[in-house]
Amino acid sequence: MRKLAIGTALSGALALAGLAAPAASAAGTPDLTFSGVTVNHGKPVVVGAAKAVTIPVSYTLTRPKNLVIDQDKTVQAVMLYRGTLKSMDNDMGPDTPPVCRTTVTTDTTVTEHCTEKVIADPGMSLYEAGDAGTWKAAGIYVHSDESVSDDYLHGENEVTAWGNLASVKVLRAALLTADAAPEPVTKGRTLTVKGRLTRADWATGRYTGYLKQKAVLQFKADGGAYADVKTITTGTGGALSTTVKASRSGTYRFVFAGTATTAAKTSVGDHVTVK
Repeated sequence: MRKLAIGTALSGALALAGLAAPAASAAGTPDLTFSGVTVNHGKPVVVGAAKAVTIPVSYTLTRPKNLVIDQDKTVQAVMLYRGTLKSMDNDMGPDTPPVCRTTVTTDTTVTEHCTEKVIADPGMSLYEAGDAGTWKAAGIYVHSDESVSDDYLHGENEVTAWGNLASVKVLRAALLTADAAPEPVTKGRTLTVKGRLTRADWATGRYTGYLKQKAVLQFKADGGAYADVKTITTGTGGALSTTVKASRSGTYRFVFAGTATTAAKTSVGDHVTVK
């Protein structure tokens, strides 16, 4: 499938054009309205250390009836960006054209419901700590006027963007473990529960320890429900370690509530038999 002619180059084009988010279409540009923009079904986007994540985007587009958008020389889409339109810190756009279905037609306008897919790729579109946090959505319109032959090349792009249409959290994925020992254990003896909290580092493609973060140790007796035991803080390399008195058989786990940049995570439980 033909690749959509937007993406990482768009931020440079916007910067060169000195564009900010207009309240209405500028003179000479089509009167487009992007509304009802929804990113990832309204949920945070959680991205691991290496695997790309597909972010679904849906929106309503209203355009002039006589405007032909061929997604080749005339392109419309919704992109995600961090920072401001005039000075983007990073941006992500769809690699393939949006799929649009006409819902309403009048004498002068056409309204369409559109869907597209933005790819969040660690090390490519996400590559630094600052990329974790809140991103915004912008509707874009690009018209390209190209003259190309074996002897001559000329290209001009007219770019218009409408920002702050929606927002979405892009978070680092976390990993969390729990291991209780010794197993089995004699009733009344001390039980040590250890674990480790790590999170995705998009710059290196690895998971690294998350230091000075609070995690809750929970216990569920056989046949019962989980309840909080105590809160502890991660140390070097994201290490967790605490002790409890063994009273009855059950399962221990750690729970991390997440932060503004890192997704919540609950470890797999470790069952201990108390004799």
